[in-house]
Amino acid sequence: MAPSFLGVLCALALVSSSATAPPSPLPLTQAGAASISLAAPLVQGGGASTAGGASTGRLTPAVDPDIRVASPLPDAAPAPAPIPAPATPAAQPTTEAVPPAPAAPSTESAPQTVSIPPLWAPDQELASPPATRLTAPESAAPGVSTEALVPDNNSAAILTVFTKINEYRVANGLNKVKYHPTVAGMSQEWSNNIATREVIEHRANFWTDPRAMNPTNGAGEIIAIRTDRDAAQLVEWWKGSPGHNAMLLDPRFNVMGAGISYTNSTYQIWGVVNFFGYTTLPAGTLDSPGGSASGDAFPPSPPSLCDAPVKHMPPTLNLAAAAITGPADLVSVDSAGQLLDRASTGPRTYAAARVIGSGFGGAKEVFVTDWDRDGAFDVLTQWTNGNLTLHRGIATGGFQAPITVGMGGWDSLTLAVGGWCANNRMPQILALDGGGNLYLYGNKGTGDIAERVTVTTGVSASRLAMVDYDGDGFQDLLGLRSDGTVQLYRGWGSTALRAEARATVATGWADVTGIRSLRDATGLNTRGVALRRANDTVQYWDLSSGSLASPSNIAGPWAGQRLAQ
Repeated sequence: MAPSFLGVLCALALVSSSATAPPSPLPLTQAGAASISLAAPLVQGGGASTAGGASTGRLTPAVDPDIRVASPLPDAAPAPAPIPAPATPAAQPTTEAVPPAPAAPSTESAPQTVSIPPLWAPDQELASPPATRLTAPESAAPGVSTEALVPDNNSAAILTVFTKINEYRVANGLNKVKYHPTVAGMSQEWSNNIATREVIEHRANFWTDPRAMNPTNGAGEIIAIRTDRDAAQLVEWWKGSPGHNAMLLDPRFNVMGAGISYTNSTYQIWGVVNFFGYTTLPAGTLDSPGGSASGDAFPPSPPSLCDAPVKHMPPTLNLAAAAITGPADLVSVDSAGQLLDRASTGPRTYAAARVIGSGFGGAKEVFVTDWDRDGAFDVLTQWTNGNLTLHRGIATGGFQAPITVGMGGWDSLTLAVGGWCANNRMPQILALDGGGNLYLYGNKGTGDIAERVTVTTGVSASRLAMVDYDGDGFQDLLGLRSDGTVQLYRGWGSTALRAEARATVATGWADVTGIRSLRDATGLNTRGVALRRANDTVQYWDLSSGSLASPSNIAGPWAGQRLAQ
């Protein structure tokens, strides 16, 4: 009997704007395979526009908002065991102390087979002069956590994918595609990326990556994952879908690169193939893959501060009784130093404030984050005495005793907290000093935060906020200047910023004293920012369209309260 398996496929292609619309995808059925149809078609949407006017390639459902491509896969690894907290220092605030409860058994359904039709875009973007197209610095390649992957030799699997694709092309009267190690490096990096995060999504604007080497005649990306290691069946899945099949048989493509990653989770093999068409083949093009001494198709990225120390897949917890119930909650500090939470109850609606902690009068800033990635929201506090502390949230209510994770000097910095590193599920800290130097601090769990790397210099801002502004899947930085203007610093998911002019995305924010990045405030997977303004006003600015929409006020009262970030 053939082994049972599940496949997940997706494709992203660039073709001529005069081409006919791609056919509808065939149902994903095959002997021994489980197949589940989506309740709604997936269409282009939610992405920011590039200079050429093409979508970034993010896919969103046309009808049902509960279906999304970039979703954590089921059967996640359990959260790490809680680390015992040290005794509470006398000067630390108090919180509701409730012992951690055992995690509830998962009620998630079995993994689904999902088919995503290709996303088509005009070719004129590829025809743009390279100088006008967005390119990333070489250092923008994010690293991966080697502990999240099974480091087995992938050379045979890559050769299988390459050979099967070319056999199929020749059988259909087409020329073989060649192989390029640089393109393969990009494919392998992205395969490692999504396998490490256990998320199915395309790399936005992959054709503008420097390693794409300026393709002039089409570009495409296909992805598949399986519960076994049969690399040949990845190609069979692609052949069985009209959209993916069209990409395999696109006569314009003459170079490809493949990435194969292995994990010990439900989905054991993750495959990414990038196709490009070039008028002139780039230097270094090979007739077939050539493995390195390590057996990989391309050397791994050099280590960076973005590398994750361990694999962290937070469980899905019931946070109804937690101090902070979700990513759209608004947390504030009142004049008495009490920590208040307003639970999100629907699109831009909130429950009455309730006290979840006290003793925060000496806080310079309070940040809401799942710092340890255990599924419950934590509180990271920057104190006026220069220390940085962590209150780890408990799913059943309250917080564990505080832990000091930074000793001295933090009061002089302007901070933003969030998932800056694309391959690292742990949140990180961006810190701006008085000289305009922007640093990235790695997450050391409950250890002392000390190691940092310079991201950029010459930043002028009185307040920072981390948010995926343009919807490309990477966190960006909003810098509020003293004159009330807001500059956008777009990220690549690495220690580097995008090499581009810093756009001004808002004006008139001189009275803003707090910026809180929110998810799910207006619906599942939506994003936006809440602003604490003068006249005891808190506004919500939606970012689902890739730019700041018109604000709406959130009911208070907000008198005497500072908004947590």
